[in-house]
Amino acid sequence: MGKETFAGDVAFEHRGRLGIITLNRPKAVNSLTELMCESVLIQLQEWAEDDDVLQVLVRGAGDRGLCAGGDVVGVYHDMVEKQPQDGGALLPEGTPAYQADFAGERFFSVEYAMNRYIAAYPKPYIALMDGLVLGGGIGISAHGSHRLVTERTRAGMPETTIGFAPDVGGSYLLARAPQNLGLHAGLTGAHLDAADARALGLADAQIASESMDELIQVLSEEPVEQALPRFVVEPEQSALAEAAPWIEQAYSGVTFEQILARLDEFGADIPAAAEAADTLRTKSPTSLKLALRSIRGAAELSLEGALMQEYTIGVHALRSHDFREGIRAQLVDKDRDPQWQPATLEEADEELIDHYFVPVPGRLLSFS
Repeated sequence: MGKETFAGDVAFEHRGRLGIITLNRPKAVNSLTELMCESVLIQLQEWAEDDDVLQVLVRGAGDRGLCAGGDVVGVYHDMVEKQPQDGGALLPEGTPAYQADFAGERFFSVEYAMNRYIAAYPKPYIALMDGLVLGGGIGISAHGSHRLVTERTRAGMPETTIGFAPDVGGSYLLARAPQNLGLHAGLTGAHLDAADARALGLADAQIASESMDELIQVLSEEPVEQALPRFVVEPEQSALAEAAPWIEQAYSGVTFEQILARLDEFGADIPAAAEAADTLRTKSPTSLKLALRSIRGAAELSLEGALMQEYTIGVHALRSHDFREGIRAQLVDKDRDPQWQPATLEEADEELIDHYFVPVPGRLLSFS
């Protein structure tokens, strides 16, 4: 056993030739804080230069999952403090809130820098995507070189549920999924099992959850390319991949309204399409249109470009009604009854959506 060190809510261990990152907030399903992201980034940079570390692995403490996302409750309280409660759907630029420094901006900038660094990591980066792997959990895993799911995996990008849009490079990943599966997953926030995650290109292979400890020990002695084949199991067929024909057609609609209409049409004969339409009608209208444009736009962007686009959306979202309201309803008061503003797709017009994609001077993401 190597020496284990702690940096806040994350632990680092150098065992043999393996560097191990353990997200260590099991009661919060290892939700990421700004300090955790910063600590991971610094440790990865150190291990990249350490010839004694051959490869790196990330896992979650406890038995509920790798990571349930970013810890945005603190972000919510900061928004409440700095936003006028009657500010409307989105505060106009030039108001004091656009001059204020929001905690979410610092959090996003550190987290996105970590996401980018993982994607370009010079050594094998192995992610154990066991249990819940949501939002920020995707960001700390699915950009890696070896992404391993288990029979317990429930992965997804649920941002539209909290009045936001897929971030942490999620728009980039979802844009590259085949047959519009990424649009479906990103808009509905659907939970994906191991087979679905592989079908979307978010994971590479499946292992048994009971073999994770043994795999970690073997990886401390052997390169992942040599060790992993002995642990891989054959996944079941992806239900999402089987649904790809109607998903591809439905999500080919030019506008979100057209997508919803097509889902209603398919829903007359396909229960899953009707369920998707019902789910979408519960989400923030603004978030749905943001996510649609963001994911489609990311198809033409590098990961860096997608992260910069997501950051600009985030800067505006921190000054919006729906992001604050979505976190309140889902994670603070937990009444699951968000009051979206605007409340209808018609009111979430193109002018409003356009605004989210306009960079704010002095509030741009930089990786320098």
